[in-house]
Amino acid sequence: MEDRLPDEDVLVIPDSWLRSLHPRRGGTPVPAVTPDEQAVQAVAELIGRVDAVVEALREGRRGEPDLAEAARRHLEEEPDPVGAAVIAAVVLMGVGGAEKVHRSFFDAWVIEHGLPFAACALVEACRIKTVRDAGSGAWLGVERCERWAAPQVGVEPLRRARTLLAQADEPVYQEAVQRLADHRDTPATRWVVSYLVPTRLDWVDQCCASPPGPAWGDGRHTRWLLLHSLSTAGQLAALDDSFRIFYSRECSPALLATLADGLGTDALALLLHNLDHAHLGSEDRRLVFEALAALPSDEAFGTLLERSADRHARAALRTAAKNFPVRALRMPAAVRTADAKALLAEHVALHTELVRAVLPELPAEVRKVVEPLATSERVPDAPPEAVPAALTERPWENPIRPVVTGLRSPVTAEVVWAEGEREEWLRSPHRIDAPEDPDWEAYAAGHQSSRRRIGLVQALVYGPVELVRPLLVEFAPHLDAYRSHVWLSLLAARFELDALPPMLRMARRDPLRLGGTLVPFRTAEVALLMGDWLAQGKKAPDAARAWLDRHGTAAVPLLVPAVLGKTAGPRRSAEHTLRHIAARHGLDDVVEAARAAHGDEAAGALESVLRAHPAQTGTAGPPKIGDWVQPASLPQVLLRGREHALPAEAVRLLIEVLALPVPYRMEEIRQACDPDSLAEFGWALFAAWRGHGAPSADGWAFRQLGRTGDDETVRRLTPIIRAWPGEGGHRHAVTGLDVLAEIGTDVALMHLNGIADKVRFKGLREEARRKVGQVADALGLTTEQLADRLVPTLGLDDGGRLTLDYGPRRFVVGFDEQLKPVIADEDGRPRKALPKPGAKDDPELAPAAHKRFAALKKDVRTIASGQLQRMERAMTFGRTWSADEFRRYIVEHPLVWHVARRLVWLGEDGGTTTPFRIAEDRTLADVEDDAFVLPETAKVRIAHPVDLGEDAVKAWLEVFSDYELTQPFLQLTRTVHALTDEERASGRLERFEGLKVPYGDVLALVRRGWERGTPLDAGVERWISRRVADDVHVVIDLDPGFAVGALDATGDHQTLEYVWIAPEPDDYWPSRGTPLTFGLLPAAVASEVLADLTMLAEAAV
Repeated sequence: MEDRLPDEDVLVIPDSWLRSLHPRRGGTPVPAVTPDEQAVQAVAELIGRVDAVVEALREGRRGEPDLAEAARRHLEEEPDPVGAAVIAAVVLMGVGGAEKVHRSFFDAWVIEHGLPFAACALVEACRIKTVRDAGSGAWLGVERCERWAAPQVGVEPLRRARTLLAQADEPVYQEAVQRLADHRDTPATRWVVSYLVPTRLDWVDQCCASPPGPAWGDGRHTRWLLLHSLSTAGQLAALDDSFRIFYSRECSPALLATLADGLGTDALALLLHNLDHAHLGSEDRRLVFEALAALPSDEAFGTLLERSADRHARAALRTAAKNFPVRALRMPAAVRTADAKALLAEHVALHTELVRAVLPELPAEVRKVVEPLATSERVPDAPPEAVPAALTERPWENPIRPVVTGLRSPVTAEVVWAEGEREEWLRSPHRIDAPEDPDWEAYAAGHQSSRRRIGLVQALVYGPVELVRPLLVEFAPHLDAYRSHVWLSLLAARFELDALPPMLRMARRDPLRLGGTLVPFRTAEVALLMGDWLAQGKKAPDAARAWLDRHGTAAVPLLVPAVLGKTAGPRRSAEHTLRHIAARHGLDDVVEAARAAHGDEAAGALESVLRAHPAQTGTAGPPKIGDWVQPASLPQVLLRGREHALPAEAVRLLIEVLALPVPYRMEEIRQACDPDSLAEFGWALFAAWRGHGAPSADGWAFRQLGRTGDDETVRRLTPIIRAWPGEGGHRHAVTGLDVLAEIGTDVALMHLNGIADKVRFKGLREEARRKVGQVADALGLTTEQLADRLVPTLGLDDGGRLTLDYGPRRFVVGFDEQLKPVIADEDGRPRKALPKPGAKDDPELAPAAHKRFAALKKDVRTIASGQLQRMERAMTFGRTWSADEFRRYIVEHPLVWHVARRLVWLGEDGGTTTPFRIAEDRTLADVEDDAFVLPETAKVRIAHPVDLGEDAVKAWLEVFSDYELTQPFLQLTRTVHALTDEERASGRLERFEGLKVPYGDVLALVRRGWERGTPLDAGVERWISRRVADDVHVVIDLDPGFAVGALDATGDHQTLEYVWIAPEPDDYWPSRGTPLTFGLLPAAVASEVLADLTMLAEAAV
């Protein structure tokens, strides 16, 4: 039981912010400050460095007479705050470093003359400046600047003075305030004084009544003083909006902590105003939300709950829950959002004793929500013998690191060229100018006249190979050398192994650009470098994989001495490389290659390393778990049978295992644990990570979904992945694609393919396409063939229906032409929606059936969007299926056939083309409704109206009308367009050029398969294009083009400058023309392109 309930009306400033807080008397305490005892000596030394200037000042030969006189008095043992400030200004002019100089002077003033004097001198220093001659730069003297405030003193000395005043004894403080009053004779010094003693509310009120304006010179510094002096809502209200909006780089822990300390809960309005009206960056928003979490009010906590969709608000919400644990019980209980429910459940689980203590005091409506969470029964812990062995010991505590001494690589360094590769590299378009009349022998001999005329790169590119080969020893080019990735490959081809040392130096510094030049080289050093790049993931993964493809098990002998050696770095690099080789060629082949080169002992030791988990060999270190992970707040992980749960220690070990970069005995863990429970645990861990701001150091909490997730995880995660790039989370979204691929179920791959097909963000779409391509390549399929196989059957029967059993009643789910669910009673009577389970329904069957239907709707919605687009695209581009594929993935598929039977298909075999449809009994029928037998050798595609002809289209329309078949998209009623003979022979469609079209209509092409251009100068996209075949694009050049991030910034209309066909999207150059003509487009593709362009023409002004 907790001895005392926490005080929830106290400001809780984060500990990390206290170091930068500008304290006030009676406010939040900060670490004590004491003057530096060495300051007096330091000041004396500083004055000594500019003694000539100080002497001129003493004699009255420089500056305003009254200031010079004040300095003289102070130097002659008559302490004077103005004179002290003048001397500090003169020293600063001579030595520089404002904050360091003024800190030393301030500490010395405190030691020698007391804090009240030092505070006054610092105020004067804020308005004293030195004057130089504009022409010669000679020092003329010192003067007061009545519009100036603080910049030449610096932040730290002022904060130091304010801290000492806040911590001073009462008599010293009162004396300081009394003396400071005499220095409030200008607007600038009034603000400095108010900053130093902000608890003098009358002084701050006076300043707020006349805030700094443009006439104040550098008002930014006075504004800084103002914001750090506020103490009341009235002071804040007196300021206009310009003072209530944080400037760029102004939002900081120091400012926010000081505002919260001064204004308390009244800071809420200012913080909300900035969230809603200021152009805050992501980091600034995070800081503002963190400040909200420090405010002890229901309004601040409620604001975080209302804005919990924002990732920074979610993180701050959990901080606020720690700061105000009772409020975190009351407030979320009254909110019905998913985030509030999750926070409350987590909070109750973490604070069981607190909940028991405060539960009787909570309002009845809150107690009604909290009590069931606090009293919910937990599944008993599993006995030790039932816990899976994988969760009983930490793998890194049992290291496997065998060492075999005396091993040497028996393989000499060599270069392994692919067929024709060296010749291709020798022809590299390096663009290095050839030297004029070179004397190569003189150059090689080191003659300076030749060296001045010919660069080293020129010599290596053009010089006789044997003559210039020795020059490679002195070759150390700059990393940014012009087109180095091209001429470096040329040098590799010319000099082979002799070129390797400089190539390695350059590739290490720029792996992504130059790593590929090392692929032909088989040496131990290169092999270890590839291991480093593989381990670091994003350095040069493509080059490393290409190297592994090239050398395979032949590289094993090079790596064995390192992997079985004592030195940690090479050992890790070698192990990474060998693990990748074993994954490609099999462990046995790797071990045998080691045996052949190094003997049985080395082979056995290597096998033990590669069979062990990387955590046991040291390649993957013990995971570091962030303190945001609270196992008690996570759902229990139930074992199979759901009668026992993992004990607390096993749960902690499960979290550590999930944090490893390489899966550890996950199959064993999945077999032991209830799949739904494990997936829910993984999702809760991911949700907690997001809720705490998605810390990058704990990205494992996201990646572990690939190991624990199921189809429901996929359904929850996919919308988040799709939205992330728009929230600045492109990196997270790309990781999400890896998670979907690792989950690997049909539903996961279906959603991955859906992102590849359609998502708002081009970068994410391209990454998804690459990932889908990798999966398809691994299966030996095209991406379209893979997409066919990824459409799940969803448990539908052969007729494409699903029966939902409620016990005493049943419902049948079918689908219309848009794949929207159609529900009927068991007797066939239609229903508008599936009813919720009632009191008379089976208490287990009915909720399960209702839940299954909810999942079915989500999956079908995803399938429908992608499937209809794919089929329409297949019709446009003439994609074909084999007869077997058509039967298996179209006709016999319980879901796809709902769409397919509403289309006209073409069977092509032996020069004969037959249109047909799929009948209700899944047989095939022609336009006369006669049975059609599809030959086994036939190719099948979806008919486009241009394939059928006008008469056939009319006949098929009658058939579909008779059978009341509604088509899923326009097929038979699709408008057909055709190119003219002139256009077929041309590379341009001039009839559409010069049209002025509203920009929204141009952007609408994106929904029809067009892609916006690459941002070029000033971030402007100058074209929009549609890929119509491999290396064939229809391009529309736009004027003025679209500005990225502000699509309407370039005007309300876009002019179609050129409409042309190109190998790749680019600007059209009339002088160059285009090598392609529109005549190469199939009639159906041409019709679709013309339809899009006609839409623009109809919208043109």
